[in-house]
Amino acid sequence: MQLEQKRGLNIKSKIRKNYSYLAQGTKVKTKEPIPYQEGMVGIPGDGRCMFRSVVYGACLRKGDPPPSLTRQKELADELRAKVVDEFIKRRVDTEWFLEGDFNTYTVQMRKAQVWGGEPELLMSSHVLQMPITVVMQDTNSNNLKIIAEYGQEYGKENPIRVIYDGFGHYDVLKCST
Repeated sequence: MQLEQKRGLNIKSKIRKNYSYLAQGTKVKTKEPIPYQEGMVGIPGDGRCMFRSVVYGACLRKGDPPPSLTRQKELADELRAKVVDEFIKRRVDTEWFLEGDFNTYTVQMRKAQVWGGEPELLMSSHVLQMPITVVMQDTNSNNLKIIAEYGQEYGKENPIRVIYDGFGHYDVLKCST
């Protein structure tokens, strides 16, 4: 097992044990941990996890059934391509916050094994025209805290919620509608 996978499993195990539910964009401390299957959906760590998490959350938000692993991959790759196209469309507004040369960045981001992060979350919100909230576990309180919100111009209700583990991996939180 690769080091990143081992690290991700350790973090996920910790999150599952100490998970507090995020309801309607606010953190709520719970006395009992919420079981993994009730709040968080594990996403494969294959270089597409951010995109997989976002498309999974978008399906839930729209009321569609959760996508299979194969469908997640297809949807994630489609979203990645649209996100890169959105960067190019918005180059004047986005070039300054991307690392390195813009053209190199967009060529690299089209590759399936390249990880997505904050810039891709922002562009995903524009492509999907949906709000996206990123949460992370606060190690001091065991609460989930909001670390970033994107696409609030598309509404603040029922955002796609993804959980970042702090080491480069994203999973998805089930939304309550």
